[in-house]
Amino acid sequence: MRIQLIIIALLLQITSVAQAEVFEKTLGNGLKVIVKEDHRAPVLVQQVWYHVGSMDERTGTTGVAHVLEHMMFKGTKDVPVGEFSRIIASAGGRENAFTAYDHTAYFQQLHKSKLPLAMKLESDRMHNLQMAKKEFDKEIQVVMEERRWRTDDDPHSLVFEKLMAAAYQEHPYHNPIIGWMDDLVNMTDVDALNWYKTWYAPNNATLVIAGDVKVSEVFALAQKYYGGIPEVKLPVRKAVGEAPQIGIKRIVVKAPAELPYLVMAWHAPTLRDAEKDWKPYALEVLAGVLDGNSSARLNKALVHDQQVATEVGTGYDSVARGPALFIVEGTPREGKTVGDVEHALREQLELLVRDGVSAEELQRVKAQVTAGEVYKRDSVFYQAMQIGQLESAGLSYKVIPVTLQKLQAVTAQQVQDVAREIFNDDQLTVATLDPQPLSGKPKHNPGAAHVH
Repeated sequence: MRIQLIIIALLLQITSVAQAEVFEKTLGNGLKVIVKEDHRAPVLVQQVWYHVGSMDERTGTTGVAHVLEHMMFKGTKDVPVGEFSRIIASAGGRENAFTAYDHTAYFQQLHKSKLPLAMKLESDRMHNLQMAKKEFDKEIQVVMEERRWRTDDDPHSLVFEKLMAAAYQEHPYHNPIIGWMDDLVNMTDVDALNWYKTWYAPNNATLVIAGDVKVSEVFALAQKYYGGIPEVKLPVRKAVGEAPQIGIKRIVVKAPAELPYLVMAWHAPTLRDAEKDWKPYALEVLAGVLDGNSSARLNKALVHDQQVATEVGTGYDSVARGPALFIVEGTPREGKTVGDVEHALREQLELLVRDGVSAEELQRVKAQVTAGEVYKRDSVFYQAMQIGQLESAGLSYKVIPVTLQKLQAVTAQQVQDVAREIFNDDQLTVATLDPQPLSGKPKHNPGAAHVH
């Protein structure tokens, strides 16, 4: 009863936050502008989401979306190399960018009076970027070094990269966001420039502004700074999918590491219709039942009770342009093997499929999910992120209250049903890390990589 009261109280808090209106306007050049007013602190965040990511790349130029993200900080005619970041910092703000499978985004967080400055800078590089070969030649070396220390020299990242390449045979999620090393070695400034000219356009972007702003002023500033940028004829994007897997796949990755590691990944659906879908919501709850805190099933059984693993976890994201994987991972305790961990994980999954979840588990996870939403919405940055992610995935920010209601409506039967459907060996890929001696492992300096 107490948990139910907590859920109700948290839902009321979310409702009060959600009642702050979100406004939307599309400029004549196709740029969608979304504004979320939040007057609790005199700050704002500007985010520009380009609806293009690594999944849009072609064979031979993997990694170009991320390379261009780096090049976007290399100057325009009016803002020379290094000046963008310096100007934002001197205004008391912070800025950065990130590339994902589905999108590429750039952001600044500043005092509310600095919105014109942020818009002036961001709109300038939307269409005036200078692709100097000298700067590209330096930056591609930075990206290659970033690949070395983030993936090649990080055994868990390397396992995940090989897992994705094995699990997806057709869908472009097969390729790593940072790109394959051969493609980076052979990439040219022309590749990056073509990517920029093809995809960086107002009609392929969403501008999200959240914080202590007035919507009318934001729309006027957006028109002033972004409205004159010409739209671009975008390539026709063909639908891409992944045929059903027809048997279990297993791969072994040998890399210098201290401990072995296991990842199990099942193909899973993502959210397509926020009102009608139920499986993605049930999968979110399933992930919370298995993982989420020390009392969740996997941690309690494998780490505390059986002491077969030092760490366990799950991963699932319901919002994406493409399909998803439901991931379960574990690191064996000393004296145990990945086989021991896989056996123990399978026991727990079979138990859940057979017996379902308890009312207490269901309430705990729902309270956890709801509380997480309340805490996240204390941040204007997260509010903007949530809007941008949904828009970039082909959904809408308007589904935010719907998704929370649907999560709260998930039943124990739905969790059991989706577990029975998903945990099928025919759609499972298993990746294991076979640790090799650490001696002679090259050292790479993370500080050498560009902050962006």
